[in-house]
Amino acid sequence: MRLRARWVLPIVSPPLNDGWVDIADGRISGLGQGRGTNGSGDVRDVGHVALMPGLVNAHTHLELSYLGGAVPPASRFTDWIRQVMASRRAQPDPLAAPILDAARNAIAELHASGTAAVGEISNTLVTLPLLNDAPLAAAVFLEVLRFRASEAAAAFDAAVRSLAGVVPAAHVRVWPAPHAPYSVSPRLFDLIRGWLAQDATARTSVHVAESSEETELLQQGDGPFRDLLQNLGAWDAEWTPPGCGPVEYLERLQVLGPRTVAVHGVQMDSADLARLARAGATLVTCPRSNRHVGVGDPPIDRFYESGVPVAIGTDSLASAPDLSVFAEVAAMRALAPAVPAARLLESATLVGARALGCAGWLGSIEVHKDAALVAVEVPPGVDDVEEYLVSGIDPAQIRWAASRGVQARGAQSWN
Repeated sequence: MRLRARWVLPIVSPPLNDGWVDIADGRISGLGQGRGTNGSGDVRDVGHVALMPGLVNAHTHLELSYLGGAVPPASRFTDWIRQVMASRRAQPDPLAAPILDAARNAIAELHASGTAAVGEISNTLVTLPLLNDAPLAAAVFLEVLRFRASEAAAAFDAAVRSLAGVVPAAHVRVWPAPHAPYSVSPRLFDLIRGWLAQDATARTSVHVAESSEETELLQQGDGPFRDLLQNLGAWDAEWTPPGCGPVEYLERLQVLGPRTVAVHGVQMDSADLARLARAGATLVTCPRSNRHVGVGDPPIDRFYESGVPVAIGTDSLASAPDLSVFAEVAAMRALAPAVPAARLLESATLVGARALGCAGWLGSIEVHKDAALVAVEVPPGVDDVEEYLVSGIDPAQIRWAASRGVQARGAQSWN
């Protein structure tokens, strides 16, 4: 079958005006431009649309979807965390119907808004069965956290047991992930790093440099995070602050590398970004969530100037109004009008797929990749289709032109 569209966006090359994509057995077999037919004569014109690869939402918390609209904006990050913790304590059963129903609806929202792959942060793995049945690829990061060094081994062993007890589908992978520098001891970081080293396809995720309170804790050993940890009975009196920022701290712990997904980075300076670039890590930015939780706007311009691969996440419905990657891209465009639209679209697709390990089959329109393609309605008269796509796309403009194959080939293609 040949799909013909007003625009085709391969991502790895400039847009094709009056383009076409050939599909065979759920995979891309060719692409080009012009009005010719393919050998079989089976041609479908999908209209005045931009045909592009499905998007990648590289950072979500689907387990928190039931908190959508329940956690108001905060002026300080630790205040927002306290609100989330209080809300979660009010619903302690992770298998409660409201949690599962909200997560199921969130996955449907992801798919409807053009998402082909998701990076999911999970505390309980309750979303895994839902993602096993979902029409999108998923890298599930089982979040592990304990600040006390004496509790590291028990927390790690519990995580390993949880991983051993699940069977992900071919289009899903599950890996352990340290939560953040303010919640994970050096010993626990080391245990997780050792486990990941045994799997050549493994990725991991870590929240880093999200708030100024995090930096204060690591540099001085004091501030709101210390208060929070003490209130929770989780403070380690034997811990010594490293006297540096979060990125340098992770570098010292040998956490950063090509398979590390570093999330947020709002407080990163040029030296921090240079460290990430040297390590080959990917930075995932979630600007709408950052503003909601009180940490400020990320320095999007500096992210791209640094040479660090930049992917995009929405974070959870507890801190964002929806799970639309297109909406997140529009927020980035508002913060960084000088960043080329093509780079933002690459971040929303191929860079995210590389970060999660599924770029061998998703993230761009290339021969042999899966035909997980979305069609975005484009008004007549649009000349710069890339700039139009980053200006704010409504979900009603999006439909799946082809999506067969997302679940069919994952086992062979994670890398």
